[in-house]
Amino acid sequence: MLDGRRSTTHWMFGDELKRRFPKTRVEIDRIFVQDGPIWTSAGMTAGIDLALSLIERDLGSDKAREAARNMVIHHRRAGGQSQHSALLTLDAKSDRVQDALQYARRNLSKPLSVEKLAQAACLGPRQFSRVFRLETGMSPAKAVENLRLESARFMLEQGRLPVETIARINGFRDRERMRRSFLRTYGQTAQSIRNASQPLVSI
Repeated sequence: MLDGRRSTTHWMFGDELKRRFPKTRVEIDRIFVQDGPIWTSAGMTAGIDLALSLIERDLGSDKAREAARNMVIHHRRAGGQSQHSALLTLDAKSDRVQDALQYARRNLSKPLSVEKLAQAACLGPRQFSRVFRLETGMSPAKAVENLRLESARFMLEQGRLPVETIARINGFRDRERMRRSFLRTYGQTAQSIRNASQPLVSI
């Protein structure tokens, strides 16, 4: 059934799926994937997102929202959304570093210098940088970039805002800076990620 088709599964089993079914193109960082009549999902909660997308396709967005409300689902994720969260990956131990990360996430459109983040953490810049790297394994600048990329990718997959607006909202300043950051991290441009997340249209 999957030969020659795109598919996904939980990230823990991606390599095994590729090994056992080499003729399918596994897109391991997707929540769910539709390829023609075949739908695959990444896990238990991703199956809910997949089911709501099926309802939307067959019965329309109003029915999908009604079904989500009945299940007390407050947000339906797009299929192209990443299985991983930047905040979970950072996994800060102390409240101060967590406070700095939350401050960054709420202020992605603004310049986020080490000094600003250190102020949010109530630490001096040098001490903050040292503690931050110790707890997260990366520099504050890299962590901010990851948060900006995650937020921008989600907006691109929703398809509601122009790429230029998404770049500005997430602090990339312009489309070209965001394009380079996406290429460096995902190996794809922001526009190609948007195109891949659009639903297939039958003609």
